[in-house]
Amino acid sequence: MSMVGFPLLLIPLAIYNIIAFLMPEVSFGVTLFKLTLLSGVEWQVTLSDVLVTVGIFLLMFEVIKGARPGAKYLTDHLLSLIVFGAAAAEFVLWPKFATSTFFLLVALSLADFLSGLSLHMRRRAVPVPAAAPRSAPKSEPAAEPSAPEPAPAPAASVAESVPDRPEPAPAQPAASPEIPSPGIQPGTPKS
Repeated sequence: MSMVGFPLLLIPLAIYNIIAFLMPEVSFGVTLFKLTLLSGVEWQVTLSDVLVTVGIFLLMFEVIKGARPGAKYLTDHLLSLIVFGAAAAEFVLWPKFATSTFFLLVALSLADFLSGLSLHMRRRAVPVPAAAPRSAPKSEPAAEPSAPEPAPAPAASVAESVPDRPEPAPAQPAASPEIPSPGIQPGTPKS
């Protein structure tokens, strides 16, 4: 089942909206759990840490989804732009959303839109055709305009454009050299 058409970064933004509007007593700075690191330091994981981490992983999946050949259609780009625009508007207009956590989620949604756009533009890049060979300058002025010359026909394949080389001649067996030693050479009478 394809996830084309659903912006995954809508998930952490929706969770933030649910907490901000429906659970105003919940703080994003509240410690959810504590982890003791190898250095001995105790790291307190907050709700905002979890939301940003989920957003980063979902951005990774969005980029992977968009990098596949044939994926990331126009609707995906449009939905990513709408998600970014709505999140940026909430950040700027609502006091409940003016936090660093929500700003990072907005930045992730912008990165999603721009990465999808750049992947789409990269696929649409058309190679520039090779320039036509220049003709030698004419020394005689043309008296009257003539019909345009037909363009040279392109070669059917690369093999046809390579000039033929002559086949190498087969090697002749070398004659055995005569060594001056009396009576040892084949065909000479022994004395």
